[in-house]
Amino acid sequence: MQDVIAVARDGYRLPARLFAGAAPTHAVLVTSGTGFPKGFYERFARHLAGRGAIVLTHDMRGMGASRPDDLAAMQMTYEDWGRLDMPAALDALIAAAPGLPVVHVGHSVGGHFAGFMPNHARIARHAFVAVGSGYWRKHPVHYNPTELFFWWIYGPLSLARHGYIKGGKLWRGADLPRGVFIPWRRWCHDPDYFATRLSGELQPNHFAEVTAPIRSWIFTDDPIANPVTGADMLKVYPHAPSDLIVRTPAGQGVPRIGHEGAFRRGMEPLWNEIYDWLTQS
Repeated sequence: MQDVIAVARDGYRLPARLFAGAAPTHAVLVTSGTGFPKGFYERFARHLAGRGAIVLTHDMRGMGASRPDDLAAMQMTYEDWGRLDMPAALDALIAAAPGLPVVHVGHSVGGHFAGFMPNHARIARHAFVAVGSGYWRKHPVHYNPTELFFWWIYGPLSLARHGYIKGGKLWRGADLPRGVFIPWRRWCHDPDYFATRLSGELQPNHFAEVTAPIRSWIFTDDPIANPVTGADMLKVYPHAPSDLIVRTPAGQGVPRIGHEGAFRRGMEPLWNEIYDWLTQS
């Protein structure tokens, strides 16, 4: 394990961590879901390293170890994670693993934003994990009150009090900048999420240029990424060969997976399945 710094095009420094097995044959970029710091993926990264990979995890700007001291004053917008941070992490991985084929595991928004990466063509395959549109009306009815409370009560109150989204008991993720929350809320109230914005306000982007195969793993107890919203996200990559795999907790031998459980202890058989697909010739 080695800590490194990935430097984004605008100079922002992103703490990252490399995990390397003996004589690695593939390089794996792991991109985080919103609110999940890089440490959350450490067990997964170590497992892939044991399978013969060099793996890089990193913290998106404003989150985890990339959080500035004054988060309330931070100027950024959500898609900066895809335009600036993920490309910098990919460049750092390529520098650490010269000559190795590069593949990508995107959790949640890590899959959403692969099409913002100007260097996406360096990636041979994308494994999406719990990647589905955030549009709230396509989520289970029982989950809607939780979402609406976050968007319209907790979030605004947290911004008013702290100037950012405070992590803790009600929002269990890491602290988030205002510039993440505001566009995220806007997209999650749009039936097309951000898809129709790609031709206008979210230019430049490269979604239509992505041709690397995508396989998307969806879990039946995930209230956000379900078969409908997972398929919606694959549509924003119109020229990438893609398929969607649905798994149940019982089929994985665990009581719960949800939106984040694919990276928790006990999911090693799934990790092997993902890695085998990423590295097949």
